[in-house]
Amino acid sequence: MESVPDLQNTMYASIDGYPCVRLLNLSGNIGCSNPGRDKVVAPIVRFENVDKIAEPSAILVSLDEFLTLFTRISDDSIFASKVSGVLVEPRTDLQNKLNGFSPDQKFPQAQFAPYHNTSHEWNTIWVKDSSRGIARYIHVLIVAKILFVTKNEDKKKAYTSNVAEFDLVMQTVKSGTLDSESCLKEETCLPLGGYSVWSSLPPINISSLQQSKPILLTVASMDSASFFRDKSLGADSPISGLIALLAAVDALSHLDGLGVLSKQLVFAVFTGEAWGYLGSRRFLVELDLHSDAVHGLNHTLIETIIEIGSVGKGLSEGVNNFFAHTDGDSSATNQTLVALKRAKESLLTENIKIASASASNPGIPPSSLMSFFEKNPAISGVVLEDFDSVFVNKFYHSHLDDLSNVNSSAVVAAASLIARTLYILASGIEDVQDSTLAAINVNVSLVEQLLGCLLDCDPGLSCELVKKYISPLSTCPSHYVGVILEEPSSTPNTGYINDVPRFVWNFLADRTSIPRENSSDCQHGCNGRDEVCIKAETDGKGVCVLSTTRYVPAYSTRLKFESGVWNVLPPNSSDKMGVVDPVWTESNWNSIGMRVYTVQNAAYDRLVLFGGITLSIVSYLAIATTRAFVSKAMKRD
Repeated sequence: MESVPDLQNTMYASIDGYPCVRLLNLSGNIGCSNPGRDKVVAPIVRFENVDKIAEPSAILVSLDEFLTLFTRISDDSIFASKVSGVLVEPRTDLQNKLNGFSPDQKFPQAQFAPYHNTSHEWNTIWVKDSSRGIARYIHVLIVAKILFVTKNEDKKKAYTSNVAEFDLVMQTVKSGTLDSESCLKEETCLPLGGYSVWSSLPPINISSLQQSKPILLTVASMDSASFFRDKSLGADSPISGLIALLAAVDALSHLDGLGVLSKQLVFAVFTGEAWGYLGSRRFLVELDLHSDAVHGLNHTLIETIIEIGSVGKGLSEGVNNFFAHTDGDSSATNQTLVALKRAKESLLTENIKIASASASNPGIPPSSLMSFFEKNPAISGVVLEDFDSVFVNKFYHSHLDDLSNVNSSAVVAAASLIARTLYILASGIEDVQDSTLAAINVNVSLVEQLLGCLLDCDPGLSCELVKKYISPLSTCPSHYVGVILEEPSSTPNTGYINDVPRFVWNFLADRTSIPRENSSDCQHGCNGRDEVCIKAETDGKGVCVLSTTRYVPAYSTRLKFESGVWNVLPPNSSDKMGVVDPVWTESNWNSIGMRVYTVQNAAYDRLVLFGGITLSIVSYLAIATTRAFVSKAMKRD
């Protein structure tokens, strides 16, 4: 120990983890925060010992007991008043030990459903009264490796205790702005949102006035949600669908003659769908406005929408089972269902099954397709899922929906179905033994790579595939939507865009591009609006390619950015989804952190104090008595 910092590091242990933060909407707020302007310091007590606590404490709970603690906090206000914070110990292989954990509603985002029967339980594992976030009684919740606590428990003496110091001061709490409208006005929060991506295969000649091909639009989502801000992996829901879409695009990109197909293939990956379908709703608004973000895309030509939802848990007893959810019985929808079955037949395997979802379902499950149906009830649409009437994902919108919760063979099977279905619909072929159709094969290795890159920390976003296109800001992926940091734009500053949307944009732009004989770098700009620059982050130069790939802002349709400030617009009766839009925002903060250290009990401190005082008094009396005795002895002499 050679310096003061060394001493501090010995005394204090900073804990890395994943915080729960304060989120707000038009009616209030959820999530976690320190209660005021100062840090919170509280003794750490294990959950099994909580009945003994007499003062506000930080509860240390194992992940498998967290739901029990959550329920008790929600039901027992006296107990909740003694909870200053919660620390959750991670455990491995917990998915096999839990019946399920889903901190969302039985019908997620039911207010956006294009039908009236919203009592259906799609999510049977839902946490009652979760209200999309942690109980409001808790100030902070962090998943962390509590090494300091566990290592020192055996050494702990009767007069010492381990305490946690929470630093999670939210600007909205400090300023008293406790809903989205007030915090946006005072600039203590930012809107949830980001950037969606769309791309066409082959590229659309946006310089041409003749764009009359019907459009087959294939969509997926790339954001999820959980209690913990940066622990939102969403492996099955919805990232398995995203990976299937990317793999399908890759498979189709190797075909020749895509330009002569009778229909145009367009792919869209939305963000913000877990928070009010922000991406799909804003995409439709941009189409209505004919903005630059969707330049070259004519929404009146969209004939059919195929959404790839949760497909990572389709494997059961060696068979990959998928269900096609529809709403209505149009000829275009029936053609899509027939194409799906023909695609399955062309794969020449008994390990894949496709069936129509149960007629007893109230309609399509929670999905981006709801936005399109609300906009145009007559549009044809199909959602491909790994479930029929209820989610098979036991960890929907939970941090436990990770890589171990999906099966790569199911994702490969879904991608194969989608790729061949799109070709059948775009070409009009009916022969399931067609040679071109048989040549559409999904790259299994690519799917495995994408799973490791997007759903794990090893290799995570530092994998070769991702680093081929972008320079990631972090290694561990998170699919939380994030916040809009600047004025929305069709050509945004990529420094304000999260890693995953930037990767998706580059990947799609590359796979859907037309090769050029004399490709050039981007240092002097690309030629015209038909070209985009890919891989610019990796070497500072990039490559110009012919591709119709665009970023589309994703944020609430109830918000408008004016003069550097976000304003909430009044509800518009023509925008039914906007009327029920919660308008989610995230509180600003200066720092988030937590540290643990050992302190002596106050009673022991008082005992030491009184003992010291007593010792001092006794010492003084002893000295005075000795001095008097010595003085008398000297006088006698």
